Amino acid sequence: MRDLTVGGRPVLLELEVRRFFCDNRTCPARTFVEQVPQVSRPHARRTRPLQVALQAVGLALAGRAGQRLAARFGLLVSRSTLIRLVHAMPDPPVGAIRILGVDDFATRRGHRYGTILIDMDTHRPVDVLPDRTTETLTAWLKGHPGIEVVCRDRAGSYADAALKGAPEAVQCADRWHLWHNLIEAVERTVSRHRSCLREPEPLHPPGEQPEPWRAARQGSSRFADRTRAKHARIHELKNAGHSLRAISRMLGMTRNTVTRYAGAATPDDLLWGQWTAKPSVVDDFKPYLHQRWSEGERNATRLLEEITALGYQGSYAALRDYLRPLRTPRPISAPEPSVRKVTGWIAAHPDHLDEAHHLRLKTVLARCPELAALAGHVRAFAAMMTKKDGDQLPAWLQAVRHDDLPALHTFASGIERDLDAVTAGLTLKWSSGPVEGQVNRIKMLKRQMFGRAGFPLLRKRILLPN
Repeated sequence: MRDLTVGGRPVLLELEVRRFFCDNRTCPARTFVEQVPQVSRPHARRTRPLQVALQAVGLALAGRAGQRLAARFGLLVSRSTLIRLVHAMPDPPVGAIRILGVDDFATRRGHRYGTILIDMDTHRPVDVLPDRTTETLTAWLKGHPGIEVVCRDRAGSYADAALKGAPEAVQCADRWHLWHNLIEAVERTVSRHRSCLREPEPLHPPGEQPEPWRAARQGSSRFADRTRAKHARIHELKNAGHSLRAISRMLGMTRNTVTRYAGAATPDDLLWGQWTAKPSVVDDFKPYLHQRWSEGERNATRLLEEITALGYQGSYAALRDYLRPLRTPRPISAPEPSVRKVTGWIAAHPDHLDEAHHLRLKTVLARCPELAALAGHVRAFAAMMTKKDGDQLPAWLQAVRHDDLPALHTFASGIERDLDAVTAGLTLKWSSGPVEGQVNRIKMLKRQMFGRAGFPLLRKRILLPN
């Protein structure tokens, strides 16, 4: 029998045992061999410690990777043997389950899915189902009575299965999925009011000329006139059937320049690209600088100290270059924040926003009453979720209906269809966090096996501890 290695060298045990014969002709075991306690078993070629070690390697790394690791320790075994040892291990007992967590995972994304069931008291997987249909989960729930709470996401199939298979159990919607769905509605609402994110164009006093870059965009410079003439000439030759290479030779221009002009539908596209302001490290602090400037602060050193305390990491030269035009009567506005950035500001806790972002969000909300109402609803929902005040959900839904926020109305309609489970999710302490952790572990196991593992082997590696 093979045993664990000693000093990296393989060990082979040669046992001298007795063989017994049965004289009873009706006995099915005509002959059998004496066993050495805690060493040998019938028909075994490995000792128990060696088999346990190989099973651990198989559970941790499966076939090929497990074979390579075992060879490093002097354990010569094939990948097929490792997989057979894993398949031969018995499933752990399910036992009595009081709180059950349910979620799906992809065995082949977009085509095949499975369902993992978690004991929320111990955070261990109790079973893995080959699909995510209502019928399969219903049958499993009927075979395991005594479940008091079912933690699930917003999937309708799991809701129907819990209602049919465990009608006495309380269904608890996951808070993370509720928050994720709310943020999606917030992002759609912010995108709908994107015009409110843009700073209004400053008005020039009578007799004051706009900036040179703005004049160029409006077409009042010689550069703009030359650009329009080149654009018209290149498109004229292109419409006449000349190739870009021929146009480049005829006009004495580089091939890349001709391609850029030919790809622009209008000359304004070229002018806008030439004069778009580049992002700067000062951008996030422009509202604060404008506020302090309007209050009469003109000392760049003191302003640098103030914004450095707010998180500014740029240099004095960058701040000085930005403040230099402010000393003339030319107003400069901060760049428009993106939809995703404003969504993040609304979703963040007010205490977690730095001063610069807080001021920019305050400016955006002051320009748009709808976004201001949206921010109020989001903060009310967040307070209700963190404080477990699920009994306030009907009042929150009624308040949402009073504002013109279609995306939030859609989110509220989804909650009303699953009101009991959502109320329980905002009241009880249970959530699907442990289930999501097991789903991440399943993703790791799938990638470790390079997509070649069938469902039985994947199920064994999920259920058995390693």
